[in-house]
Amino acid sequence: MTETACFHGAEPILSAKNVEIKFNLRGKVLTAVRGASLDLYPGETLAIVGESGCGKSVFTKSFIGMLDKNGSVTGGQILYRGEDLTQYTTEAEWLRIRGKKIAMVFQDPMTSLNPVRTIGEQITEVITWHFGTEHEQAKREAVNLLKRVGITDAESRYRQYPGEFSGGMRQRVVIAAAIACRPEILICDEPTTALDVTVQAQILQLIRRLQKELNMTVVYITHDLGVVANVADRVSVMYAGQIIEHGTVHEIFQQPAHPYTKALLRSLPQLGVKGHALYSINGTPPNLFKEIAGDAFAPRNPEAMEIDFEQEPPSFPLSETHWAKTWLLHPYAREYRAALDERDFHIHEQRQPEQAFDYSGNPEKLLQVRDLSVRFKLAGKEFSAVDHVNFDVYKGETLSLVGESGSGKTTIGRAIMRIYQSNVTGQILYKGRPITGKLDKETVRRLRMEMQMIFQDPMASLNERAKVDYIISEGLYNYHLYKNKADRNRKVAEIMDEVGLSKDFSSRFPHEFSGGQRQRIGIARSLVMNPDFIVADEPISALDVSIRAQVINLLNKLKRERGLTYLFIAHDLSVVRFISDRIAVINKGRIVELAACEELFRHPLHPYTKALLSAVPYPDPDTERDKNPLVYDRRMHNYDADKPQWVEIVPGHFVLGNGEELALYRKEIEAS
Repeated sequence: MTETACFHGAEPILSAKNVEIKFNLRGKVLTAVRGASLDLYPGETLAIVGESGCGKSVFTKSFIGMLDKNGSVTGGQILYRGEDLTQYTTEAEWLRIRGKKIAMVFQDPMTSLNPVRTIGEQITEVITWHFGTEHEQAKREAVNLLKRVGITDAESRYRQYPGEFSGGMRQRVVIAAAIACRPEILICDEPTTALDVTVQAQILQLIRRLQKELNMTVVYITHDLGVVANVADRVSVMYAGQIIEHGTVHEIFQQPAHPYTKALLRSLPQLGVKGHALYSINGTPPNLFKEIAGDAFAPRNPEAMEIDFEQEPPSFPLSETHWAKTWLLHPYAREYRAALDERDFHIHEQRQPEQAFDYSGNPEKLLQVRDLSVRFKLAGKEFSAVDHVNFDVYKGETLSLVGESGSGKTTIGRAIMRIYQSNVTGQILYKGRPITGKLDKETVRRLRMEMQMIFQDPMASLNERAKVDYIISEGLYNYHLYKNKADRNRKVAEIMDEVGLSKDFSSRFPHEFSGGQRQRIGIARSLVMNPDFIVADEPISALDVSIRAQVINLLNKLKRERGLTYLFIAHDLSVVRFISDRIAVINKGRIVELAACEELFRHPLHPYTKALLSAVPYPDPDTERDKNPLVYDRRMHNYDADKPQWVEIVPGHFVLGNGEELALYRKEIEAS
């Protein structure tokens, strides 16, 4: 079923009808897209949401003829201005559409940009290639495009290379290249996934402004429902190669109908209750090499009915603009659907937040960081990645370290773990003993067992040539923490069970697992050493919303059962609020504010903290549309004469400021 053709009273500029896309992989056929349909209207924003592997990127790549050589459209139509793009057979035909009419912004700008060519030349090439413009004229247009996407000093930036730009700046360059030909349709494939919340807000505002100026239709491919609430007019929810629900952004967020859509929304930390497990979707998506019977989501749906396993549901309309493929909307299922809605309401009403961590009883300081600085040399110049940082981590708590990329939070974690040593000054105490500088072998051995780290990217931190059994037990090997092979196997099996991995996985390699499963392997590798303290460095930033909920639940469960202490490093404040006892906010190597979690959210004082909180996406279209994110500028501080101090402004709430700022902060707290 397709959408009503009356969006803005216009005819669609692109219609995909029952599109089927297959790939031939190692002699097997994978059906990546199974009869997906959608319409795109002039000037609108459509969001396609779903977990990794659901087919959303493949589906939209077929609009510009960019499927891998093993893939092809095997059914359906893709009509652009009445012309069927599935009939195109040559690159020359696609070049009339790709870039000029339909352009794409990819998730990772470094894969879209040539690292050995200046960014200006790469944009200029797009203009000369498509329009035959003279080089000097194309260069002037490229500089104007850089200005248009918010890059200051565009003339000099034109001559720089991608490696000299930050992630947000590179994404702006990719957007500039995409709009160089003034396309009618701009497809944005996860354009903000790897970006900080403040940079993400800027990129979303930029795309919205360009869309209005150029009268573009924008398609967002994303798994971030906060982004969807911010930008979308309509939303298509995709699962296992099919669009299983479609509606306006308000209909999807306020009246979700398909069990999968409901599950995605319930998995969000913003909608969870602290101290209770987040809702998570169990199991994994179906194997698309095999034919799927019934509703593809049924095996992961605890409320599935018998018919869900037997027959694929049709599309049931809920309004002129809202439909869903679920048997729950059949008239015969009305009473069952009402019972499920009533149960969900009561479960949510009965949940109460957990008691906050008790700091009143003089808890033990497990880790103490005193005047920590970390310096690096780059191109012959020395700079401070961490500048005179002080904080404590109490036994049994989760202290979260929050800040944008490049703020120094990962550097602090690595300094604590002694990954950085020679360029570190200051003091770090663990259980009251200094752990910086030269240590004897026995002390290092003890620290390696008691302190462990979970890394951001499990694929980069796991040995891809080693099997899971060896990866998890590597620490046991290194420190001889097992009696014999049977004892080692037992310990590996126990820890795999504890993190939710089948012991049958022990003989597999990392590439055979999903992102969430690989992160569980990384957690198991850390826990097998039976540590007391864990540095978790962005352990969930690259995961889908449902997998993210599973990993958050696992970390909280292990904390309760094992009495673990976490230093949790993140830039996603929605997650941080759900998992933290206290939060430290870091900017340009300095901690600017530290407080108990709810205190920080209720009474943020430092302008940088306020800017971070104002940019956090929330899964509510009305809240997102009315939001006006704050912009932090360090030049607002005048520290020439009145130097900043690290002050406990109220018990447990620390902030960095000079005398004038501290007086204002005290007035803010008194007034609240």
